[in-house]
Formats: sequence, structure tokens, C-alpha cells
Amino acid sequence: MTSGTAGRLRRGAQLAAAALLVLAVGVLLGSAATGASVSEDEVHAIASELRCVVCQNLSVADSPSEMARQMRDLIRERLAAGDRPAEVKAYFVQRYGDWVLLAPPARGLNLLLWLAPFGAVAAGLVVVATLARRWRRQAPRELAAPPAVGQADRDRLAAELERLGD
Repeated sequence: MTSGTAGRLRRGAQLAAAALLVLAVGVLLGSAATGASVSEDEVHAIASELRCVVCQNLSVADSPSEMARQMRDLIRERLAAGDRPAEVKAYFVQRYGDWVLLAPPARGLNLLLWLAPFGAVAAGLVVVATLARRWRRQAPRELAAPPAVGQADRDRLAAELERLGD
């Protein structure tokens, strides 16, 4: 080998070592910056807003299923990668739909589900008010007219009182 070739090889090796060093430092700084900021409280907060796709009645935070554990791990990984909590939830919504949210947004058909209980209560109050008004109007009419007692009833009452008096 000539001295020029050896020098080029040495410079190439130095450049490769420098590139590897920069890459390693970048990976270490990137993982330290994002990985250290993920706390279990953050993971739990997001997981408590998502429905377990296996259990369907439990949040991802409360579900003991393997799928829920995998979802919690995915939440942790996405937070470590730098995603914000809203982006993590958006990822699950994109994958499973609004159904995966324990409190789905009030829009579209979900809006009907949010408003139906209030509508039912309002309709019930209208029915109760209408019935109460009818009963109130009918009660005075019925009480205002004295009961009709004919002469036969009066005679029978007088005879009964005489018999009891004896």
C-alpha cells in the first residue's frame, strides 16, 4: 500500500468513527430526552380514557387482559417517541374509531346519544305538567256539585236512624 492509500483509509475510518459517534450520541440524547419524561401517571391518564377492545366494559387502565397491557405499552412507546396525549388518543381513534373512547365526542350520532337523556327528562316533565293541570281543573268541578240524594235515599236513611235509635 502506498502512503496516499493508507492516508485515505485512515481518514475514511476516522469519518466513519465520527459518524458512528454522532449517531450514538443522537440516539442516547433522543431516548434520554423523551424516555425519561414518560411517567406511569401519564400512561394511566391516557389509558383511563380508552376502552379495552377485549373487555369493552373496562378502561385500558383497569383491564387485566393481555390486549390492554399491549395498549398500555403502545401508549408508553408513543409518549416516549414524543407524541402528545391527544396524538396518542387520535392514533387509537384512527385505528378503532370513536368507540374506543370511553367518553366519545358529542357529534354526529353520538350527539343524539348525549342529548337523548335530556330530551327524555324534558318529555317526562311535560307529561307530568299536563296531567297535573288536567287533574287540577277536574277536581273543583267534581267537588262543587253536591252529591245527588233522592227522596228514596232520604227515607231509607231516616228509617235506618230510627231503627238504630231504638
